[in-house]
Amino acid sequence: MNGSTPILALVFACGLLAGFGIYAAISSGPGNTALYTAGAPEPIGPYSQAVRCSDYVFTSGQIGLDPTAGTLPDTVAGETAQVMENLQAILAEGGLDFPDVVQTRIYLTDLADFEAVNAVYAGYFEEPYPARSTVQVAGLPKGARVEIEMVARVR
Repeated sequence: MNGSTPILALVFACGLLAGFGIYAAISSGPGNTALYTAGAPEPIGPYSQAVRCSDYVFTSGQIGLDPTAGTLPDTVAGETAQVMENLQAILAEGGLDFPDVVQTRIYLTDLADFEAVNAVYAGYFEEPYPARSTVQVAGLPKGARVEIEMVARVR
């Protein structure tokens, strides 16, 4: 038996116990509740527009589909504005608004669009701004150029 085997077993056991503790903390509330609004596009797959879990609402990534027409705007700025309107409708369904958002993730098919997206996005938030990540991806559903997801805290 190698001298590092007991240490590896201990690390594994601690990781397993920590995972169970995190799971218990997240799932110990009244349960997850799916949120749905007609003010945002219908999900295009097996997912909810958002889920409330304990004191947080997690939105699914939203693209700039117009919820009525089902079309994408012609510009990345237009797509971003529609994404933010879709997210605002979902947040409102949970009794929330942009000041409640604590984290966002932005997915772009071209980082050259960063400034245009940022200009529109900035118009929806005031300080303190939520934490944020922005990454370039190979593609998005329906040919979209921008997708944004959010985490908001229920107060």
